[in-house]
Amino acid sequence: MHMHRNGELGRITLEFGDITRFMGDAIVNAANESLMGGGGVDGAIHAAAGPELQNECWTLHGCATGQAKLTGGYRLPARHVIHTVGPVWHGGTHGEEALLDNAYRSCLELAEQHVLRTVAFPAISTGVYGYPLEQATRVALRTILTWLEEHAVPEHVTCFCYDRATLGTYEAVLALLLKHERNA
Repeated sequence: MHMHRNGELGRITLEFGDITRFMGDAIVNAANESLMGGGGVDGAIHAAAGPELQNECWTLHGCATGQAKLTGGYRLPARHVIHTVGPVWHGGTHGEEALLDNAYRSCLELAEQHVLRTVAFPAISTGVYGYPLEQATRVALRTILTWLEEHAVPEHVTCFCYDRATLGTYEAVLALLLKHERNA
């Protein structure tokens, strides 16, 4: 599903499926602060990348919430993994939105810095961290679209949705954001 934005065709794609199969420059891992692997997408990425990923993560000494760190992709088809730590949802009054925005922005900054042209994101913080899907999706897409408008790299972002409900939410929120922009 390709979207128009300011005459730029298709710099963002929504996809249903397994992010570990993405064949691009980098996939984003929704990690925990230890970077030592966990459940959900984090566990899946570590399993697919192999033990070398864990070994490199060990040398990074963790990652603060809202920040991001880069490693190799090892056995993944993607060349790199950008590990970021999204916020745990505590009702929305503890700065969660700013932290989630920072997590996406930190990943995009690393992609720009290392000239990673194609980057895939999961729905950060929406699993065990409990961030309400629609609110998280609004933050994700707003942050990504704003970045793409102002920066040339990454050239293309894919948002991977691990189930149909997530994909439906991403499609609806993206359509709303683009409609709102046309009417602005």
